[in-house]
Amino acid sequence: METQKHMGRGELIDRLAAQVRDRGFAIALLKKRGDLTASGELTAKGRARDRMTAEERALDRAGETSASATYNPKTNRVTKNT
Repeated sequence: METQKHMGRGELIDRLAAQVRDRGFAIALLKKRGDLTASGELTAKGRARDRMTAEERALDRAGETSASATYNPKTNRVTKNT
């Protein structure tokens, strides 16, 4: 899978571009979410998310921690531990 190449820190734009298969669309989404400015620079929120790995972003989205949930890198989702 193409997104498996972009799992680390500093890969926010590249990972989303691989997921949606269109870099322009990915940038537009990040601007809409407030991660990029209109000129394409990372905002404070964007810099914080860019410092996270794909796993850390997924856990953050789910409101979980690595102790309370398990990350699946193939689906980029977390499952709450029982």
